[in-house]
Amino acid sequence: MADKLIRATAADGGIRAVGVITTRLTEEARVRHKLSYVATAALGRTMSAGLLMASSMKRPGSRVNVRVRGDGPLGGILVDAGLDGTVRGYVGNPSVELPPNAKGKLDVGGAVGSGYLYVVRDIGYGYPYSSTVELVSGEIGDDVAHYLVNSEQTPSALVVGVFVGAEGVTAAGGILIQVLPKAARDEALVTTLESRVSALSGFTPLMQAGKTLTEIFHDLLGDMDLKIFPESQMLRFHCGCSFDRVLGALKMLGAAELQDMILKDDGAEATCDFCGNVYQANGDNLAQLIVDLQRETSVSE
Repeated sequence: MADKLIRATAADGGIRAVGVITTRLTEEARVRHKLSYVATAALGRTMSAGLLMASSMKRPGSRVNVRVRGDGPLGGILVDAGLDGTVRGYVGNPSVELPPNAKGKLDVGGAVGSGYLYVVRDIGYGYPYSSTVELVSGEIGDDVAHYLVNSEQTPSALVVGVFVGAEGVTAAGGILIQVLPKAARDEALVTTLESRVSALSGFTPLMQAGKTLTEIFHDLLGDMDLKIFPESQMLRFHCGCSFDRVLGALKMLGAAELQDMILKDDGAEATCDFCGNVYQANGDNLAQLIVDLQRETSVSE
């Protein structure tokens, strides 16, 4: 099944629903970063959550940064997701592994630990909007829902999951259901919705049972005037790093530091944290950067 995002409304537009399948992109992240089982689940859940949050943005080029900083052995998570359906991310300690939790599932909460969730929304102009909330469980879904309720004042239910086995990631994705102001006053509606979401055994069990996003939405909202948008959006793991960007970063070190790199190593190596790509700049590349810096200095004088 291709990675995709679908949108829907219910309750005469009072409920907004978004669902994502992220199996392939989560598997790509696992391979790129050589992630353990629990690190795969943590990053996969956060990438799904980032894409779900980015889906509500309006302006092309808008992006959401989700940073999880806990005191657990995972060492933190950083995800960058866009309205365009692209996402990238990494964890601090990709090799960490823990025993299953009391429910027999991957112990993402134990790997993350206690700490804070930081969200930055860049709408493409002006200053990005940022907010911070305390982690409530470290399991990602609960934490992001807590952020949406407390920082954006939108009652939200978010369920994300990743199933990873010996053959890699076989199921990943999630759903976000939000009660908008026009429906939030209907207490019976909100109670019914909360009950149905709470009854879910998780997201990946539904996928493994053969449920599609459309079928999941029908099960949850089918009797609430559900309207599923016909267009789906393709999702993918994508990083905008490049050799030219690496050279630009190296140039900022200054001529003296670049000259020292040439003398000691005849070049420099840089690895992108987000995607794991490795870039090699040789001595000639660094020498050209020094020439460029000298030229720019002479022009400014």
